[in-house]
Amino acid sequence: MLNPQSPVPLYHQLADILMTEITAGEYLPGEKILPELKLAAEYQIGRPTVRQAIDVLVNKGFLIRKRGSGTFVCSPKQEVDLFSLDGTGTSFRKKGFDVKTRILKKICLKPVKKDKENPFAENKAYYFSRLILVEQSPVLIEDLYLHPMLFPGIEQIDLKDCSLSEIAQNRYYMKPLSGRQNFRIGYADKNRAGNLNISKSEPILIVKRFLNFSQADNAVYSELYCRTDQYVFSQTIGGLANG
Repeated sequence: MLNPQSPVPLYHQLADILMTEITAGEYLPGEKILPELKLAAEYQIGRPTVRQAIDVLVNKGFLIRKRGSGTFVCSPKQEVDLFSLDGTGTSFRKKGFDVKTRILKKICLKPVKKDKENPFAENKAYYFSRLILVEQSPVLIEDLYLHPMLFPGIEQIDLKDCSLSEIAQNRYYMKPLSGRQNFRIGYADKNRAGNLNISKSEPILIVKRFLNFSQADNAVYSELYCRTDQYVFSQTIGGLANG
């Protein structure tokens, strides 16, 4: 039951109780939870407090409201490894998903503007941008910058549905040795939001990825703009996932 004397707000206490029931399997994916009025009566609190508790779990992805039907338990999000030279395309394919890519900006050798994070800043790099669609739904945008000396002729390759890791290994005989990623929460600009089919006010996961090869450090740099409402993005500790 709820403890009115606790410093934890009542709606947080109720949210914790409901989340515990969901994770324990008392509510199954797709199952409807009790209506707000019944929860309010059961826990002897006001309906606005119940609504706040449900809002917390909706925002965390545990529940989903369906207008005219009620509130339902969400299906568990699929977990996808982010740490791959191929972006997340290979990871999605290994999970058995139908993955397509759409080229947003064709690859070209271009000057890179000043940017304290981009290792190619104020120099030239091969650049292209692609949209990753999983089961026909847009999931992430990947902007890639490639070392101009290590990827000669790559502008002649159709990169629409190709694995960048396979191209690096089979054509350029290169495999990543190490790398790092920076994570942050941010917002997409108008163009990216449109391509991801979200609003500009919806937060997304932004990842800055740096990959090192024996030929050069930071030979591949990418910026990922990821929706997180359908999939959980993870990173395996201890090494690179095979791309």
